[in-house]
Amino acid sequence: MPILKLRKSNPRKEIEFELRYLKSLSTKQRFQMMIRKTKEIRNLLKAHGYRKTAQVIKRV
Repeated sequence: MPILKLRKSNPRKEIEFELRYLKSLSTKQRFQMMIRKTKEIRNLLKAHGYRKTAQVIKRV
């Protein structure tokens, strides 16, 4: 995976770099990356106690 090195923070160049990288991936690779990151975030939230169960609201 390429690495972007900038002397100063440049959001425009960072976004262009990210989009170029994502365009170079196949659809399958993008979905695999998305699923892997989702699992990673879910595990981090669970480890830090932020994953709460959904509440069921009974409507009358």
